[in-house]
Parts: sequence; C-alpha cells; structure tokens
Amino acid sequence: MFAERTQREDIVHFLNSCYACTGQREFYENARSQRVSIDFLHQYVLGNYRSVYARALAVGINHFNQAQIIVRLLATGKQAIPGEGALIARALATMPPQRAWKALRDVRRLGINNRRARAIARDYLRGRDAVFDCVKYRNKVKAVACHNHLSLPGEAGPFLFEKRSAPFQTPLFEQVRRAWHSAEAVYELPFTVAEGLAAKHRIPRDQFLAKIQHRMTQGERLRLQKAGDVAIDLGRSPLTKLALYALSLPEVAEDVSQGMERAVAAILRRMPMALGRVAAILDNSYSTSGTQEKKRRPLGVAWAVDRVLAVASCEYRAFWTHPFAGPTPPARGATDLATPILDALETSPELLVIVTDAVENDPPGAAAGVLKLWQSRLDPWGKVAIVHLNPVFSAGDYAPRPLCDGVPTVGLRDAESLPTALAFARFATGTTTRADLEAFLDQRAAEFLAAGEGADRAE
Repeated sequence: MFAERTQREDIVHFLNSCYACTGQREFYENARSQRVSIDFLHQYVLGNYRSVYARALAVGINHFNQAQIIVRLLATGKQAIPGEGALIARALATMPPQRAWKALRDVRRLGINNRRARAIARDYLRGRDAVFDCVKYRNKVKAVACHNHLSLPGEAGPFLFEKRSAPFQTPLFEQVRRAWHSAEAVYELPFTVAEGLAAKHRIPRDQFLAKIQHRMTQGERLRLQKAGDVAIDLGRSPLTKLALYALSLPEVAEDVSQGMERAVAAILRRMPMALGRVAAILDNSYSTSGTQEKKRRPLGVAWAVDRVLAVASCEYRAFWTHPFAGPTPPARGATDLATPILDALETSPELLVIVTDAVENDPPGAAAGVLKLWQSRLDPWGKVAIVHLNPVFSAGDYAPRPLCDGVPTVGLRDAESLPTALAFARFATGTTTRADLEAFLDQRAAEFLAAGEGADRAE
C-alpha cells in the first residue's frame, strides 16, 4: 500500500511539473534552478517509470517538457517499450515545427545516433513541407539531415549544402537566392527569413514591417504589434495570447474583447465543460508581472481562466486579490489570499478555483489556515470542491508550490489547458489509486494516437 501510494505521488508530481515548468526564469527564481530541478525529475521518472514517462507525451504537458521527453527516450533506445516510437512521432507532429526541429537538433548535439532516432527524424521530414522547412528552419534542418544521413527531396540538398549562383527550379529556393541580391525579393519570403535579409540590405524597419505583413504568422503579428503598423487577425489567436496582448494595451478595445469571446468559445467547443456554481480566486499581485521572458504571463493566465469559467459556469463569481479592470499593471504590496477565499466561500459555490503562485504574505499561511479550517470543521463532507491552479513552477519544491495540504495543486501552462487541469485535479487529491491514474494515461495515449492515424509510425 505504501509503495503504491509513493508511486502514484511520484507520477502526479512529475506530470504536475511538466504542466508548469518551462525552464525559464520565474519571478522568484532564476532559470538555472528551474532547469536543475526539472532535469532531476526527468531523470528520476525515466529511470523508474518509463511507460509513464512515454505516455506523458499524450496528456497535454507543455512543449518544453515534451521535447525533453522525446530527446531522453531517443537517447535510451535499448530500454524502449512497445508503442514508445509512435508516441514520439505523434508528439513531434503536434509540436510547433521550430520546437520539433530544435528537439531533433538536440539529438545531434548530444551525440544520439541509433536506428530509431534516424527513423523518427526521417519520418518527421516526410510529414512536413520540406521546401518550406528548409527555408524557414534552414540551420536546424541542415543539422538534422547531416546527422541522420537523410535523403532530401528535390533540390533541398543543394540548397542546404551548396553555395550556388545558378537558378533553382524550386520557386521558394529561387526566391531565397534572388533575395540575397535583390531587396524587393525579400518580401516574398517567410518573415523570420526575410528579417535577416532585410538587415543585410539595410531596409528601414518601418518600411520592412509594412510590406512583409502578408508573410507573417499570427504569432509573429502578436509579438510585433508594438513594433510597427502590424494588423492582427484576432479571430485566429488563442485565448491566453490574446489576454497577454490585451494586457499590453492602454485599454481593451471592442475587437479585442470580441476576439477573446471567440477564443473562449473555441476552447469549449474542443473540450466542453458544464460547471455549476463556481467562484474563482484570481491573483494579480506584483509577482504576476512575471519576467522578461514571460512578461505578465501569470496574470494573463489568470485573466484567461476567468473568461473561460465565466462562460462554462451556470453561476460565476470572480474575486481578485486586488482591484482588476483589464490591462492594469499588477498591484504592488502585500498579497492577501485569505480574505478573497472567505468572500468566495460565503457565496456557497460548488467549485472553488484558486489561480495563484501560492506566495502570500498578508499574513503568511493565512490562506492555508482558512482552507484547513473550512475542510475540517465547516465542510468535512467536501461539498465544495477546491482546486488550486498554479502557473509557476517552484524549483525548491520540484513542483508548482502547493497552497494547502488537502487542496490539490495542478500546474497550468495556459487557459487552453484548463479542462485538462480540472480533470487531472482528482489525481492530485490523493484519493485515487495508481490503477486509476494508469487507466487515465492509457486512455489519453489511445486518444492521442487515434487523432494521428494515418501518419507513419516509427519504432
């Protein structure tokens, strides 16, 4: 019994960390401590729970940890288990291409060279638009192709490995060749490629952004909306990115609000939720301003969660730790979580959702005291389900920092993962068995692979 409990806790601990940790600096901790902590967890779970480690690719963890798992599984091919290669291939296919190519390039950097790794790289290239990837991710594709001795289609080989002045038959390759000599040809290239060549031709930044907009992806438009007159298709942006964009504005425009509403509707179409009476504690203290790498991300996640819960709930009340009115800077000063928790519980919710990094100082530990008293004295039957969602990884805890014993803490990377986080919370309570957790992983892995049926499977 003790061994099973330890195993279940190890697995939940690891998956929770993979939802929140990105290996980047957080408000209270540097990037090195984050990476040391998450590296230890990866090594521990890979060595002790390999089947769980592979299936973690299917349960909605963030892309940083997906890449870590893929590289480590490929590095230890002799211990591979059945079905592992299919999960790796499917995970690569669903990741943003720049992250997938970086993961495969890391395979080369670490000197991993086995038959399965080569097959995975080969099949990933076959499933991509090789011409486009050779242009946009040239250095990464070149490194992967060289390391794995890949057979490149058409003129991809000469484009990557030869310096030539003769024209290419492939239009995009020819456009790149011409852009080396012609400033006008730059505007027919993908933005990230064109940006470097624009600097080479000394094209003014404002002029370049104005003429390259038709080649930008939606993510590039969101990142550069302050750099120039860049139009944004708000109907195509995910909710959390829209929330972060809105926080950068002086005030929320009507079209941004409508874009957020459409993004919420898209989340609930993909993963429906029908919640009853819900109250949410939303932390907008100064630590939610994040870091240079993740500017205002904790605040953006809290706001986006608020928007999803407002639509998914029959009755909904939001309680911010400080007054919140859209794009306002996080409030400085002490963080009081206990008072809004008390206010929320007075509304008799069926579900209490707390979104915070669990760092409180007004006074320290007050929120935990309130929650313990509520669960032990006022609601021992558990009529109110309480879930703590933490968008920040704590290196010292090797997990998102918990708020209170008895309240499940789940890492949350963005509002799009909210349905998965709420479903996973039941495993963090300690009331389920490892068999329940294994069944959950099996189901998610089967669904993950079924969604990619028809793709090549590399074992």
